Amino acid sequence: MFSFLLAIIYIAFISLGLPDSLLGSGWPVMQAELHTPLSYAGILSMVISAGTIVSSLRSDYLTRKLGAGLVTAISVGMTAIALFGFSISNSFYILCIWAIPYGLGAGAVDSALNNYVALHYSSRHMSWLHCFWGVGVTISPYIMSFCLSRQYGWRTGYVSVSILQVILTIILFSTLFLWKGNEKQEGEEIEVRALSVRDALKIKGVPFVLAAFFGYCALETTAGMWATSYLVGYKGINPVTAAKFASLFFIGITVGRFLNGFVADRFGDRKLIRFGICIMIVGVLMIGLPIKIDVIGLAGLIVLGFGCAPVYPSIIHATPTNFGKENSQAIVGIQMACAYCGSTFMPPLFGLIAEHINMGLYPVYLMIFAVLMLVMTETLNRRVSRKITY
Repeated sequence: MFSFLLAIIYIAFISLGLPDSLLGSGWPVMQAELHTPLSYAGILSMVISAGTIVSSLRSDYLTRKLGAGLVTAISVGMTAIALFGFSISNSFYILCIWAIPYGLGAGAVDSALNNYVALHYSSRHMSWLHCFWGVGVTISPYIMSFCLSRQYGWRTGYVSVSILQVILTIILFSTLFLWKGNEKQEGEEIEVRALSVRDALKIKGVPFVLAAFFGYCALETTAGMWATSYLVGYKGINPVTAAKFASLFFIGITVGRFLNGFVADRFGDRKLIRFGICIMIVGVLMIGLPIKIDVIGLAGLIVLGFGCAPVYPSIIHATPTNFGKENSQAIVGIQMACAYCGSTFMPPLFGLIAEHINMGLYPVYLMIFAVLMLVMTETLNRRVSRKITY
């Protein structure tokens, strides 16, 4: 039963990643057909992000009322419906309406699943599960490109991913008994505390982990979004080469999380976070070195990806240990909301900096968030009230 449920959760993490890169891969064709400016993808993305922030903050209440399994099933079902809604939309404004359940479903399932895994599974599974999220993010652009290349259109791409989500929804609803069974088997039916954001912030160490999570997602999203522009516009690297190595940043994260799973239980969350951030700083320094040797800057993106790999899953996995199992669902939900704020607002801010000041500030901008993470996580380690063994 334990292994079967774990397999379902792995599949669910793939489904988490499937919608995330679908908009970006299909938008150039979508905006042309719908006669919408190219920049409007940012508006859609922000509507989706707003939904994820709201549902992440409410995930504590939802999980207490419904349980992690049912929240996951309902949320995946919502994303399936929203993706189908995208496929039948004939205007940008209709897309914005469907973006609301799209975001609400994504945020709730993200928080519920991450907390459930943090409570019931080891650190290595958390790392591998987030590796599977990377698989989902990688698969959906291939689905979209296949539909476009065969002249099926972007709508078929959305329908295809929607069907995959519907299948998973059916599987999740039919296996709800496994979630409670797993808790009873481990003797860990946890009395979850109801926590408001204000109450959560009063727990020692919580503001530091929220700042660290915000910084991580701001760095990861900014690094991926602006890497090619920096390499081409500031470093003068060939666009084809730059695009290839910019994609290796994400491959570095995915492969890094796979490899990290083999050592996660040995080193523990705290050391993995520390090592990861230090590797990220090395990667940023390589990117920003004022030298003519292009290969060092290109390799820096890969190093940065490897450094990112353990940080996100390890921070989440450490939440029940740092703040108590009874508080973890509320705190994970707030962490996710901070993550979405970082990934939504910080990359556009750098775009303004690059446009009005200098694109060369890219590594400086990344370094600010890397240092923020290091300071916040090390302060958290000293401030948490309970003794932690790693």
